[in-house]
Amino acid sequence: MHKLLFAVAALSFSLAGFSLAGLAHAADNPQQNKMATCNKTATEKGLKGDDRKKFMAECLKAAPTAPAPAPAAPPPAAPPAGGKVLAPKDAMGACAKKSKELGNKGDAHKEYMSKCLKAKGPDNVK
Repeated sequence: MHKLLFAVAALSFSLAGFSLAGLAHAADNPQQNKMATCNKTATEKGLKGDDRKKFMAECLKAAPTAPAPAPAAPPPAAPPAGGKVLAPKDAMGACAKKSKELGNKGDAHKEYMSKCLKAKGPDNVK
């Protein structure tokens, strides 16, 4: 019984090592990097169906390019002049409560919540 358990454990460790080695090798593959870049661009453009297929084919045929540098992070927002800045968890609850008080539902609720959370609290919504 112990020999069987040992054999199963050894096999699982060897398979785990094999799959991890495959993942490390996949990250070094320039074609896969290009595929990921093209896929991300197609998603950002909102392409679907035949338009996406056409874009992907053209993108993958194009000469390889260096990956674009990541966009710089936006500067931190200045705290609002008149309101109280809330922690994200507190802002979520306060914004939801205020949206309910305003009678927002559906898309109006989503839009209000987005503005409210970006403003870091209902007191800061313009």
